Amino acid sequence: MATAEALYSSLAQGSAATGNDLLRQESLAVAQGLKRQDAGLLDELIVRYQHRLLRYLLYLTSNRELAEDLFQEVWMRVLVRGAQFNGQARFDTWLFTIARNLVIDQRRKRTMASLDELFEGKAEDDRPMSFEAADGDPNPLDRFANLEDRERIAAALLQMDTLHREVLVLRFHEELSLEEIAKVTRAPLSTVKSRLYRGLAAIKVKLERASARLAEAV
Repeated sequence: MATAEALYSSLAQGSAATGNDLLRQESLAVAQGLKRQDAGLLDELIVRYQHRLLRYLLYLTSNRELAEDLFQEVWMRVLVRGAQFNGQARFDTWLFTIARNLVIDQRRKRTMASLDELFEGKAEDDRPMSFEAADGDPNPLDRFANLEDRERIAAALLQMDTLHREVLVLRFHEELSLEEIAKVTRAPLSTVKSRLYRGLAAIKVKLERASARLAEAV
């Protein structure tokens, strides 16, 4: 039986393979390991994704204790339902989908049907925007980081509506494509683009205001 280390090391062979080929091979290797309930593979996945997963949950819940509880539950779901992952998508996309569904389940216990209800009374305008966020575009948060430290960026994100904050985190922290974000959020691609556009516009204003306040204080 192959170990988790062997599954990953095997991906390093065949240098002629493209990045997408390697990702596909990795996803299939992870799927095979999860079907066997390979404990070593699960440990490696936790080490590899723990920081990204907890950060995503913190931004969704704005509550560290709740985020840490959900973090544990996500990995329990991965262990129990690992056979459901078929390797056709990236593992992190599937992982974030589980996390998001758990947040929604938690909110339903508080009579909130979904994250979208946070926008009750503030319907989104999904008309096409002139802005197009291509996958190859530079990360605007990295550009802001030259002027504002990451703590200010995190603070600005936490002041935003959850849906806009979520798309920004998935796109620029987790580096998911727009199509992958659509899968995680179960939203049309046009809605993802709209949320990203509005989120970028909102955080730019917040960071510029924070920068101006800092300049006045100096």
